[in-house]
Amino acid sequence: MGIVRRLVPHHEVIVCRPSESFRWNVHDYPHHLAKWHHHPEYELHLIQSSSGTMMVGDHVGPFSAGCLVLTGPDVPHNWVSDIPPGTVVPERDMLVQFSADFADRILGDFAELEDVRTLLAEAAYGLVFTGQTARRGARLLQEIGQARGPSRMVLFLDLLATLAADPTERSTLSRRTPAFPASQVEERIEIALAYIAKNYASEIRLGTVADLCGMEPSAFSRWFKKQTGHTFAKFINRTRVYSACTRLTQTDQPITDICFEVGFNNIANFNRQFVKFCDQTPSAYRRSARRIASSAIAPSGAVHGPA
Repeated sequence: MGIVRRLVPHHEVIVCRPSESFRWNVHDYPHHLAKWHHHPEYELHLIQSSSGTMMVGDHVGPFSAGCLVLTGPDVPHNWVSDIPPGTVVPERDMLVQFSADFADRILGDFAELEDVRTLLAEAAYGLVFTGQTARRGARLLQEIGQARGPSRMVLFLDLLATLAADPTERSTLSRRTPAFPASQVEERIEIALAYIAKNYASEIRLGTVADLCGMEPSAFSRWFKKQTGHTFAKFINRTRVYSACTRLTQTDQPITDICFEVGFNNIANFNRQFVKFCDQTPSAYRRSARRIASSAIAPSGAVHGPA
């Protein structure tokens, strides 16, 4: 326990797609994101296979397949599977991450959601779920990964309601809430991300951002990938693609115009990068977004044919 308290957790940067209000993800183990870390978002984390040791706040204890844990903003956490060297556990982790601002917006002033507010307040200590709550929570988490549009949000609310319903099937893990000031690492990453967010539509040089952060370019490059999980170039391309997603869904601009407005120099590279991050072409993304939007506002009783 003392070792956990002395280790400084890594600050993880989480970015949602423009079409999503919260992030769903699944990854193997080992993975560059599987480390002692924290972030300002809530996280519901499911271990799908393997067993080992989990660390949540100042708690250290065993975990096994089916372990379902909710951590609040900046609660440090990590799960270390007990596996032989060189072994890979496919899709060990499944999770959703969402910001406190998002939670506040969806909860609003609805009296019916008071139990969910209590749940999120308790998450400041880390919560582990058991029994029917853990089993149903795991099923809903898996369903969210396949859902799109309004049904995704409905499942998310159902998930929160399920986790909040029975206080006897959850228990706190950590004895204290996180209390560490913003580090120099966090200040630097905020500087880098703010610069990219402001200037992504024009040429961004790694050396320029490295200078802003007070680092040598080669050291900055390694550090940036460690903090974000992406190379500098990949992160910029993702930022440009996600900006394009917003334009594709909210405007009727020609795709070629959008390509150049978000910082790409040619349509071929734009299409290639878009498919890499969104698994479909820009035109297919626009059609899909409009189909979902029209389904959401269709009058009650309307019948839709296959997509």
